[in-house]
Amino acid sequence: MDMAAVLMNAYELGDMINQSVEVSDYLYWKQRVDANPDIQELVRLLEKKKELFEETQRFGHFHPNYHSAKDEVKAVEKQLEQFEEVVRFKQAERELDDMLHQMSEMIAFSVSDTIKVPSNDPNPKRGCGSGGKCGCGG
Repeated sequence: MDMAAVLMNAYELGDMINQSVEVSDYLYWKQRVDANPDIQELVRLLEKKKELFEETQRFGHFHPNYHSAKDEVKAVEKQLEQFEEVVRFKQAERELDDMLHQMSEMIAFSVSDTIKVPSNDPNPKRGCGSGGKCGCGG
């Protein structure tokens, strides 16, 4: 198979993904989050709180405001999670990410079962968090 055919199939796959329920849900809830002024105000506040927290992280626990800055970030995140739009958007985002990761694994492992497939999952299910088989018993 030549590279042009592979690229055409890749574009067709991209079109199918864009027409999926997962992408549709993700875009719907993203639009709802973007359109809600109360959520957007909290998002801006969260960005500011995260910037302050990042400044304290240079010194870690030794910075006098480290814990309060961290608590302020968590408090704003908790406020955001009170909105159905935010909860549903995060859920749709996870489902889309899972679908894309599964597809990446299928493509990669059809080439070789030792290919590493990156994931956004903080708790990897396969050896060493790489997606591939590493022999570490993971």
